[in-house]
Amino acid sequence: MRKNAVLPKIIGKKITKRRQYLDLTQEELAEKVGVSRAYMGFIEQSRNVPSLETLEKIAKALRVRTSELL
Repeated sequence: MRKNAVLPKIIGKKITKRRQYLDLTQEELAEKVGVSRAYMGFIEQSRNVPSLETLEKIAKALRVRTSELL
């Protein structure tokens, strides 16, 4: 991933904002999605880009459409 890639930053911020709105911890969200808390943290910090499959699971857990995270 490029250091200045914009989309991962947007995705991470939107996931964090929605997770906090739903009063979920990273650990709770990670459990719903089926990933580790560390990986969820990396996604939120834009250090990792989730696959489309994982992004769809995150969207479902956050009760939003996948497109709303992009």
